[in-house]
Amino acid sequence: MNISKKERKALEVLSFGGTIILEKDTRNRPLEASFVTREGWSLEGAGLAEFKVLKAKRLVVSRNGGNYTISREGVVSLQQARHAAKKG
Repeated sequence: MNISKKERKALEVLSFGGTIILEKDTRNRPLEASFVTREGWSLEGAGLAEFKVLKAKRLVVSRNGGNYTISREGVVSLQQARHAAKKG
């Protein structure tokens, strides 16, 4: 699966224990997405657009109503992207 550089960076953050924190409106629709590392730093340049793409590709998942994290498909996709970049 092809992923962009921004999507790859976001998946890298998530693979090392980061999460996606969503701000939602009254109708429970996402207004803003923040990619946060496990140390609490925010990833600049990644926002709601990247979240929507990652969710559409099923690379992130929310379990039990919690924050979004990387899915198994996301891990596989990230490994493929790393391998392609190394082979490059």
